[in-house]
Amino acid sequence: MANYKYKAIDQKGKMQRGHLRAKNELEAAFRLENKGYDLVSLSVQSYNRLRIGRSVITRRELINMVFHLEQLTKSGIPLIEGLSDLRDSAENGYFHDVMVGLVEEIESGLTFSEGLAQFPQDFDTVFVALIEVGEESGELPQVLKQMGDSLRWSDELIAKTQQVLMYPVIVAVVVLSVTVFMMVYLVPKIIPFVEEMGGQIPGHTAVLIAVSDFFVGYWWTLLVIPIGIITFFKLLGKMKPEVRLAVDRFIISIPIFGTISFKIKLARLATYMAVLYSAGITVLRSLEICETLMGNLYMAQSIRNTRMLIAEGNTISEGFTRSKMFPPLVIRMIKVGESTGNLDEAMMNVSYFYDREVQDAIDTIEPAINPLLTVFMGTMLGWIMLSVLGPVWDAVATIG
Repeated sequence: MANYKYKAIDQKGKMQRGHLRAKNELEAAFRLENKGYDLVSLSVQSYNRLRIGRSVITRRELINMVFHLEQLTKSGIPLIEGLSDLRDSAENGYFHDVMVGLVEEIESGLTFSEGLAQFPQDFDTVFVALIEVGEESGELPQVLKQMGDSLRWSDELIAKTQQVLMYPVIVAVVVLSVTVFMMVYLVPKIIPFVEEMGGQIPGHTAVLIAVSDFFVGYWWTLLVIPIGIITFFKLLGKMKPEVRLAVDRFIISIPIFGTISFKIKLARLATYMAVLYSAGITVLRSLEICETLMGNLYMAQSIRNTRMLIAEGNTISEGFTRSKMFPPLVIRMIKVGESTGNLDEAMMNVSYFYDREVQDAIDTIEPAINPLLTVFMGTMLGWIMLSVLGPVWDAVATIG
């Protein structure tokens, strides 16, 4: 599938511009013609360039889509009618184009899961695999319900994290803006005045002058160095997987934020495992799918080792134990799930526990961040004002 940018005239004679995905130009032109558009121009657009605009289904759209399909399929309404309703009710935009393409894929003979697989940037491996299982087992409404619950959990966690980070980001931007303004504009103008008046330059003001000179002369290094370091490690990680493995392992071991990230990924792993296993997917296949969704090479490798140990004949709990990454709680709950035959319920309990731990950690960090940032901001601005206004006051007093 390729991304196309088009200009066309609709039935009312108005010029319409937009994007759509199609296998080739003929299919793109055919789809526009079916919408009643007269094609003016059509050009291929790379995915990276298109992504700057609007080229992925949002979490809210995905949640609404899953909920809509679950309610309709549970009521016995054919799936194609539900998708057509989503297509017709969506405003012109990326989601509308995806629904148009999805309906056309299904009408051409593909199954729902095969149609979803044509849009990999919008529907990940877990999403497609669960839909496939729901189709094969005839339990698509139940699978959609489980997927909706998982998506809502992820959305709530992301929203909570964004809420916690909003205030620190705003304060950091304000402090950085004020600091840069003072260092680049205010300090270079005031310090020569103080020196001309014969005022004394104390040590903390001398430090401020040195920092200001650095900002004025080498401000670009503050942008280049962090970007360069990140780019260097990314390129090195691609060439040498052991470097990326070490970096990813270090990231999840960082106190507070690294620990929270590790628990979030464990909760995600447990949730996906529970949903996949309860939908009828084997443990080995579930682990294989989860391995690609961790976003952390160290955790992905640990899951791969666990899968290989289970494939060699070890029990599920033994595989998780010998991988040496999973905490005792996970292993203990897996043992309980194995012994009772309710592995999916055990994994959901793991997910619930780590979800609660993440929520508690975020709730604890939020009230602690605000006073720390306030103290930092006050200290930084106080140092700058004291270093600037102190010599000015001494110079005025000397004149008096």
